[in-house]
This record gives sequence, C-alpha cells and structure tokens, in this order.
Amino acid sequence: GLHNRVPRHIRRAPFPLDETRRYRASRRVELEDYQVLELYMALGGIPHYLKDIQRGESAAQCIDRVCFSSAGLLRDEFSRVYSSLFDDAGRHERVIRALASRRDGLTRNELLAITGLPTGGWTTEVLGELEASGFVMRTAQFGRETKDVVYRVADEHSLFHLRWIEKHRGRAEGTWLRLRGSPAWRAWSGYSFEGICLKHVDGLRRALGISGVQTAESTWHHRTRNDDEDGAQIDLVIDRKDACINLCEMKFSEGEVVIDKAYARALVNKRETFRRVTGTRKSLFTTMVTSHGVKANAHRDAVVDASLDMTALFG
Repeated sequence: GLHNRVPRHIRRAPFPLDETRRYRASRRVELEDYQVLELYMALGGIPHYLKDIQRGESAAQCIDRVCFSSAGLLRDEFSRVYSSLFDDAGRHERVIRALASRRDGLTRNELLAITGLPTGGWTTEVLGELEASGFVMRTAQFGRETKDVVYRVADEHSLFHLRWIEKHRGRAEGTWLRLRGSPAWRAWSGYSFEGICLKHVDGLRRALGISGVQTAESTWHHRTRNDDEDGAQIDLVIDRKDACINLCEMKFSEGEVVIDKAYARALVNKRETFRRVTGTRKSLFTTMVTSHGVKANAHRDAVVDASLDMTALFG
C-alpha cells in the first residue's frame, strides 16, 4: 500500500573535516589537525569508522589497528559495503577500480573504454548511484563542454583500501607504521590530499576572502604531443566573476613546502600555458594549498600570489 509513496529521500553525507574534528573532540580524543587529516585520508568522514578511534593513539596507530589487524573494523569493509548497498555490486566495484587507477579521473568515454561497460542507461544508473552515495564525484574541465566532465573516486576509504589494504593484507602487526613515510606513501598522500581539497572548496574560498564572489570550480590539463612544448595541469581552477582566476596547486607534506628555482619555473610555466591555451584575459593568481604552508624565500615571493594551509580545510 506504500509503493511509490516515499515522501522524501534523506541523504546522509560524510562529515567534512571540521565536523570530523568536533566529533573527535566530543569523544575526548586529543589529536592535532594534521593527525585528523591523516585519519581522514584513510577513513573519510564516516562516523561509524571514526567512532573506533581510541584515546592515546596516533593517527598511524589507529589506521594500523582498524585497517590492517586481523580483527580490524575496516579490514574487509570495501567489498562488504558495496554488496550491502547495491544489488549488482560487481558493476559498481568495476567503476571504482577504474576511476582509482587514474589520478586525474576519467571522462565517461574513457571509463567505458577501460571497463568495457555498455553505453546508455545502464552505465548512467551505476554512475548516478555511486555519485548519490558519495563514492564518486564529478568535476568540470575548464573550457570544456558538460559531456567532458571528469569522474573521480570521492570516498577516501575506497581509495585507501585499493592502494594499501588490498595489497598488504595478511602482513604482520605494524604494517601501516612501516609503510607510512615511504615514497609510495608520499605519492598517495598527495593524491588523497588533492581529493580532499576538491571536496572542501568552500573552506578555500572563505580563506581566500572570496566567499561572497560567484565562482565556478574545475580542473584543467593541457596534453601535447609536441616535444618542444610542455604540457600542464592545474589541480583546481577557481574562476571568479570579479575577472580573476585562482590557479590552485595542492601539496601535502609533513613540513613547509619549499619552492626552489626549478619548482618556481614550473609554476610560472603552468600559469603562462594556461593563459596561452585558454586565451583568458582575467587576472591569474598562483595559489598554493598545502598542509603546513610554504617556506618564505625569494622564489615563493616571486611566483606565489596566495598561500593557504590545512586550516582552511577545517574552516
């Protein structure tokens, strides 16, 4: 008798970073923001996962226990959560695995080519369900049509599982404590930090003092087959109605980011390539978004117009 009479759908989104910090504080777990950010990279903002954080543990200890120990809450969560949410979970897992394989995400056509999924309503349904459930997000590409939107994995724990838990299952206690700090960890943490920044754009806008300005957010990359021309990629483009554009570069590190001569040249090249390829006449601001800020030196002062640290993500 109640068929098709559901009056409203309620979507419960994961906690953003500021709510994650407050939830942690409500449980009397004393961790600095950097530690909270580390936890978020592995667990995301799911309260059911966050409730397993114990007082007196570092983020690394918690991740090791929850994700890698034989009795860990999230050791087998990946397959369990998809099968519990979707009738034919294999389709959804195929999409997630494909998207996780590409750092800058995939367009719909690229996704179809990699997965072999059929065109049409079937794939649209899968992507729609994953997006509605918070596993997938889509971002526009600057200057491109709507059909060229890029899909990427939005669920931090899915990315963490595919990169770490699945490949190191069955190792002895202390697995994450040994893996953390490795070159592979540094590469992954940069990618994870970038995704978190894309989900917390409102905080970045507030920190830049442009929350009252109408903006459109996108990513941008320029690929070239010409050996004499460098390609370029912008992690986040904030296109503003006040005739300005913030070109955001995300960097995760355990200390201040240091801009040397080579890195400064790369940042200048990105800005110049963006202006030349897009033809924009707006003012371009090179904007650094980092975990601990950018160390003051002549190179920073020469090329960086604005610098935000992780406190902007908690704002």
